Amino acid sequence: MANIKSAKKRIKVITRKTLNNKVVKSSTKTAMKKVVVAVNAGDKTASQAALLNAVKCIDKAASKGIYHKNNAAHKKSRLTKMVNSLG
Repeated sequence: MANIKSAKKRIKVITRKTLNNKVVKSSTKTAMKKVVVAVNAGDKTASQAALLNAVKCIDKAASKGIYHKNNAAHKKSRLTKMVNSLG
């Protein structure tokens, strides 16, 4: 355990930020899963709507530094390919 006051504060701040990052990551994963479920069901309109929401979530997470920009681009590309495969 830290003895210095600033180190104790950093521990508090880090735990708070970790929790916030976990919330954003979890909601992003849920949005991505909704796209996959809609694609597997074969529902084109629902998958396109879910894709828009997922891309928005991924972009927000990338702008906050939760995902690296290339990782975010990879996730968006993969989801878009799935939706486009419905034809």
